[in-house]
Amino acid sequence: MNIYIDADACTGCELCLPSCPFNAIEMREDKAVILDNCTLCNACLDVCPVDAIHKVEEKVTAPHKPCVIEEYAGVWVFAEQRKGVLQTVTFELLGEGKKLAATLGEELCAVLLGDGIRKEAETLLYYDVDKVYSIDDPTLAVFQDDTYSACMAALARQFKPNIILGGATHIGRSFIPQVAVKLQTGLTADCTGLTIEDSSKHLMQTRPAFGGSIFATIATYHHRPQIATVRHKVMKPAKRQSERRGEIVQLPLPDEAKRCRTRFITSVEELEETVNLAEADIIVSGGRGLGDPKYFSLIQELAKTLGGAVGASRATVDAGWIPYSHQVGQTGKTVCPKLYIACGISGAVQHLVGMQSSDVIVAINKDPQAPIFKVASYGIVGDLHEVIPALIKRFSAR
Repeated sequence: MNIYIDADACTGCELCLPSCPFNAIEMREDKAVILDNCTLCNACLDVCPVDAIHKVEEKVTAPHKPCVIEEYAGVWVFAEQRKGVLQTVTFELLGEGKKLAATLGEELCAVLLGDGIRKEAETLLYYDVDKVYSIDDPTLAVFQDDTYSACMAALARQFKPNIILGGATHIGRSFIPQVAVKLQTGLTADCTGLTIEDSSKHLMQTRPAFGGSIFATIATYHHRPQIATVRHKVMKPAKRQSERRGEIVQLPLPDEAKRCRTRFITSVEELEETVNLAEADIIVSGGRGLGDPKYFSLIQELAKTLGGAVGASRATVDAGWIPYSHQVGQTGKTVCPKLYIACGISGAVQHLVGMQSSDVIVAINKDPQAPIFKVASYGIVGDLHEVIPALIKRFSAR
């Protein structure tokens, strides 16, 4: 489906412009033109006095140009920031990106988008990057899919990177797929491993499939850039160097990023007494074995006593016992704390994918055959309603 304006019939009366609630019509050389952000809402179809606006059933697409792979070089990392602060996933990607760039003999570059981010751009220079491509503009102060994807796609068209890496975070999962579509290339999401194939020098992108029971390795052989999002907490972060190197390449906001189909109104932050789950060194998670949502108070008290964060299994989130922001697992957060305490969690493979790389895992479950004990460093077979209060009492005393 597509909206089409017949340029020969259009008289340039401009009556269609105010009819579009998404500002997807503009005048070019006295003729109305439909822009890429058209949502096919049909609001403009009946306003044209000369019937120059039509809906066509077959979507007309431009012919795909063959990709000249040799024209692409460089490993790019999307440097994710929130409220002007670089996120830890950025440093994990830089650490992995450095290995890939060294193997290929290509540059390692970071892409930083935001408003008032000069200080963070300079920080990136301490992490062995050759260039930091930065677009610093008030339009980018708040993350929105359309503006960020337009910026990244415009930069990629201009500089032609070989590889683009982003975090498999809420932001990365939201806009990186749009970048792949705009660039007409492939994307492998939620990767847990990246390597360079010796013979072809293609990026081998490994990700869990079928609930983590198998791992698939995917390659983009015929298109560039090769794009992947990488799970948080699965790569070792790059180490900050004592001296800066590289340069900051400051670029203007692309014209296509000035058009956005959405408008930011406000954000509501969840108030937590415990620390951020993704960044926590200690996590205490509860599962359906709690028996009732009111017993999450035990999980919260133990986490607070240890100075940790509260996690949860998917079953408890689906049951409405606790908000999704606490979910650990394949469809939640991937965590890698120093200590992970699983309380009343059986150990479904989807949950294990999100926490099995923790340094120390303590499992509390009354079923001695629970799968969680196979990955646990220490197992406590018993009633969690007796074990957790005992732990709280002992840790409080210390």
